[in-house]
Amino acid sequence: MIRHAKIYDAPIIQQIVNKYAKKGEMLQVSLNDIYEKILEFIIFEEDGIIKGVCALHPTWSDTAEIRSLAVVEEYKRQKIGYSLVDYSLKWGKQIGFVKIFALTYRQDFFESCGFKKTEIDSLPKKIWTDCLKCPKYPDCDETAVIIEI
Repeated sequence: MIRHAKIYDAPIIQQIVNKYAKKGEMLQVSLNDIYEKILEFIIFEEDGIIKGVCALHPTWSDTAEIRSLAVVEEYKRQKIGYSLVDYSLKWGKQIGFVKIFALTYRQDFFESCGFKKTEIDSLPKKIWTDCLKCPKYPDCDETAVIIEI
């Protein structure tokens, strides 16, 4: 079942995301950031077990970003990531977004969800709001992908 996150989910969201961050596979997220953005997070949960998380972050009037997409290692290969992306696209369309992008090390995964590679420079709002604060800036090694919905 996919549901919107509750405030008490914040510590487990952090644990799931930061496990990948420690391996250099995504950016670390602080508990404070999760609390401030809890309304952006969705949860994939079965039988009371959180198996995956994702956030849909508005970046402009027509554009949002999929962030912090992470599936608990032991539940990979069960289409949980696809379910979270699919839900995010439908939710984004309901809200009124027309484009959704992601910065990722898993370009192949996002392309299998219908995203296309784009240049990070085509996302100036992202660069000026988030990228400047990133420890990897200006040497970003992630790939930008985007989809029109």
